[in-house]
Amino acid sequence: MSAGSTTPVGTVAGVAGEVAAKAGVGVGASVPGRAAGGAGAVAAAAAAAVASGVAAGAAASGLGARRGGTAAPERPPRPAQPVAEVAQEWGALQAQVAACEACGLCAKRRQAVFGAGAVQAPRWLVVGEAPGEQDDRHGEPFQGRAGMLLQAMLRATGVVPNQPVYYTNIVKCRPVGNRTPRPEEIQACLPYLRRQIALLAPAGIVALGRVAAQALLDTEADFESLRGQVHRVRKEDGGEVPLVVTYHPALLLSRPQHKAGAWRDLNLLRAVVA
Repeated sequence: MSAGSTTPVGTVAGVAGEVAAKAGVGVGASVPGRAAGGAGAVAAAAAAAVASGVAAGAAASGLGARRGGTAAPERPPRPAQPVAEVAQEWGALQAQVAACEACGLCAKRRQAVFGAGAVQAPRWLVVGEAPGEQDDRHGEPFQGRAGMLLQAMLRATGVVPNQPVYYTNIVKCRPVGNRTPRPEEIQACLPYLRRQIALLAPAGIVALGRVAAQALLDTEADFESLRGQVHRVRKEDGGEVPLVVTYHPALLLSRPQHKAGAWRDLNLLRAVVA
């Protein structure tokens, strides 16, 4: 019998007979040591089972036909679309980011994480990769253990609390599972960061980790090759901001041997923006 085909009702009894015969019982025949009615019950049960299976198959066939014979396809992820027009003022920019649906990250976020810190000409702009779970929950970047380590690093270099700092990320919404943001998600969000840089006018930028460094410098160069030097990021008005690349504090939690290198990186920028 082909899949999805139906069985004529008149053949049910014949199929039941075959089932009973295979069991060593003839329809209506007696079974040694049992009443003749027992054989009839077996046959009747077999017929009922076959009929039930036929009915279920027919129902499934009809349901498949109504659905086109296949399961409903999964909804594809929202394609990323870079923002065509970015707000010119800080408050409007913050509201635009909060309502942004330029890429699929908006579907799973609790809230967009715009940034936090000094907004009036900060000396330092610290840029990470993407919000983490705690950032998504509280609405501010660098929460949790990584944020605590970052603050300790900035205090050790004399930046905090002596100089105003603003903190943000390349993308403003948390990727599910804290995965690395995809290139299209980064490109969709970069116009917001560029406008933040233009409005904040920081004296220097710290790029934390590979993703932030490559996005800000528009390069695919190896992360380690970007460290130990002062780069320049061009602003919207044509001016330039010095930028230093260092390790993300989340990585330093698992690889503390790199803390000495991070210390040197931060001191390099401090010497530039002093």
